[in-house]
Amino acid sequence: MTETRHDWTVEQARALYELPLTELTFRAQTVHREFHPPDAVQLCTLLSVKTGSCPEDCAYCPQSARYDTGLRSQRLLDVDEVLERAAQARDAGASRFCMGAAWRGPKSGSAQFERVLDMVRGVRALGMEACATLGMLDDAQATALADAGLTAYNHNLDTSEDYYGEIITTRTYADRLDTIRRVSNAGISVCSGGIIGLGEAEDDRLAMLVTLANLDPQPESVPINALVPVAGTPLADRAPVDPIEMARMCATARLMLPRALVRLSAGRAELSVEAQMLCFVAGANSIFFGDTLLTTGNPARDKDLAMLRAAGMRALDPKDRETGAPARARPLPA
Repeated sequence: MTETRHDWTVEQARALYELPLTELTFRAQTVHREFHPPDAVQLCTLLSVKTGSCPEDCAYCPQSARYDTGLRSQRLLDVDEVLERAAQARDAGASRFCMGAAWRGPKSGSAQFERVLDMVRGVRALGMEACATLGMLDDAQATALADAGLTAYNHNLDTSEDYYGEIITTRTYADRLDTIRRVSNAGISVCSGGIIGLGEAEDDRLAMLVTLANLDPQPESVPINALVPVAGTPLADRAPVDPIEMARMCATARLMLPRALVRLSAGRAELSVEAQMLCFVAGANSIFFGDTLLTTGNPARDKDLAMLRAAGMRALDPKDRETGAPARARPLPA
């Protein structure tokens, strides 16, 4: 049985990442089968519940108020509208509903934060996992989200600590890690990954995985994103990410974080069906399911279902944290 380690080094991660692709994917698939159904992918839906006008300066993000990307800002949605969208996602086959708000962090005790808590309660009442990404949290906010029933909190590291300042200056790497610690201490599962294609070196990508793998506990889910260049952002002219690099990242993440859901996330619309399937072979077992991904494009639902059916895949319902029931696979939705 593969053991979960918390003592990884960049050198060890590089030794995995640089293996011949056939050997790397074989090892990743072998570990994958120890902990996950080999033919199942979790279907998650992500909704922007508050869009644009973010004060942060993340160089990749069209929602930053600092860049002119043509994005139309949108106030925090009403609870009923969010729950209607969540019900639609559930009926379409999603088991997790993720809600993103373009904030530096929520304001404790505000009507908006209370509204988000109501959204979380409502999503859980629909029988779905509830995930949120709201920026930085303090201890009281993390506890309030846990009390509302939040399943997971997304807070990506984005890149390595060394390269982080090239991408974001309005908050520190330590700020990110502090929020992850608070979420974990509150009993909420951590969802944290990063973005490749930001101009970082290979070792920056691996250092990010090392940081995630050495957290105790490790994140429950790890999104692997490829940069989606957006006109008006500082990274608008970056070259597309090589699909083989995405597969290598998925496989290395699978080996270093064996129990995590490895989520093939942003940039998937630019990957061919064959490239996506290679990432699944490499250990990815979660996708965002729906026509949009916050403010950027995502493959259409019917296209995703056709891809998964052609490969004989099933939908994954993750382990129930409350009852301890193991993850199970079910047929894809009609």
